[in-house]
Amino acid sequence: MADADLLFRSAESLAGMVRSGEISARELVGLSLSRIEELDGQLNAFVDVDAERALAAAEQVGPGDQRPFAGVPVAIKNNRAVSGLRLTHGCSLMRDYVPDYDSNVTRRLKQAGFIVVGTTCLPEYGILPVSEARLLGPSRNPWDTGRTPGGSSGGSAAAVAAGMVPVAHGNDGGGSVRIPAACCGLVGLKVQRDRVSIAPDAAHALLVVEGMLTRSVSDTASILDVLCGRETGDASWAPPPPEPFARSAQADPGRMRIAFTTTSPVPEAEVDPLCLDGARRAADLLQSLGHEIEEIDPPWPVPGLPEMFGAVFSMYISLSIVYSGHLAGREPTAEDMEPMSWAIWSMVSKLNAVQALALEAQLLNHMRRIIDFMEPYDAILTPALAKRPLPIGSLDTAAENPMQTFSDSGLFTPFTALFNATGQPAVALPLFEGEDGLPLAVQLVGRPAGEGALLALARQLEEASPWADRRPPVS
Repeated sequence: MADADLLFRSAESLAGMVRSGEISARELVGLSLSRIEELDGQLNAFVDVDAERALAAAEQVGPGDQRPFAGVPVAIKNNRAVSGLRLTHGCSLMRDYVPDYDSNVTRRLKQAGFIVVGTTCLPEYGILPVSEARLLGPSRNPWDTGRTPGGSSGGSAAAVAAGMVPVAHGNDGGGSVRIPAACCGLVGLKVQRDRVSIAPDAAHALLVVEGMLTRSVSDTASILDVLCGRETGDASWAPPPPEPFARSAQADPGRMRIAFTTTSPVPEAEVDPLCLDGARRAADLLQSLGHEIEEIDPPWPVPGLPEMFGAVFSMYISLSIVYSGHLAGREPTAEDMEPMSWAIWSMVSKLNAVQALALEAQLLNHMRRIIDFMEPYDAILTPALAKRPLPIGSLDTAAENPMQTFSDSGLFTPFTALFNATGQPAVALPLFEGEDGLPLAVQLVGRPAGEGALLALARQLEEASPWADRRPPVS
């Protein structure tokens, strides 16, 4: 096998090769570092590369290491701490901040044997569905470098799609794992709320969950087994699964009743014909696999709902800004951030605590109704995106009206954020390739805390319409 192909193999397969002695961890990590050096100038996926420490850690991994992912390179999105590496959140205020601890996700990945080779780019504070922070520059899509790899976990998606690392960390507060997975032809699972702890920096998050960008459903399930579970001090946590997710993913999903819709939760969003075609092709494929497909009139075109979500999302962005100021040791100013971030901060600072809590309660009340409506169904099928991956520069955070940019971003990704608010698991799958040569993905949403059944359905689709052999031009 040519070296260039090796990092397109699954993380599970690579770990097996290291365990058997077929390849050393140092060789594997060295290959990853070489690929980053070769390709990152075209893609700008990485914030920092940690070559010296990565190679030193790989030297400590030998044949027979029983950790599930011993010796496998991984990248961490640059909004979660990696001890000794800069943690920027894509903002100037934190450009030189270096934590002396690992986040829970970083620690669990390391404990499973993964070797961290670096950290990846994101938009400032992870706000937008593109990855073009002023501090870091634009990340580019390996399928078309004039387009975005998505956001906010865009650097991670570009790195995996191009074969710089086999898997990479991301997180999802409004679609930030699923969107880049759809843009780059990867698997992106948004887990159930509170499935993976966000310790030690917070005890609970209403919208944000931790996840991974991978090439396969199997890797997604196996790594979720590593990441899931409560940490001391968590305010809440999802119920433990009845069996490992890796086992659930291999099960026969049985005959499912699946709701299908292309109706956007954002009424103003027009869905691209290719995105519509992908969703309908997926519905036909599911029906051919024996599932019951029912096209529904969904309950989510609620007047004001996108604005309500935007306000609650903005409150959590503002908490990130406050936290970055705390770490930097001073109050944030307009000069510290892009105009859109400052506009969000200025808007939210006018709310009092009671107003903020009332907005959150109102949003969750709407979400209860949506979850109740979905009760008869085992899954929901929608397009993953409403548009093809946007050209670089389409969303300008320094526009005359930056809040219009914030609103416009929802026209690209109207199907994802709703399920951060309901808390349900959802996955983007790159089932097809569009006529434009770019990946064409769909979204499947599972029952609350139902990742196991959702993964089984996703794996069945992966077998019926495999994507593993597709390679982007920049790879």
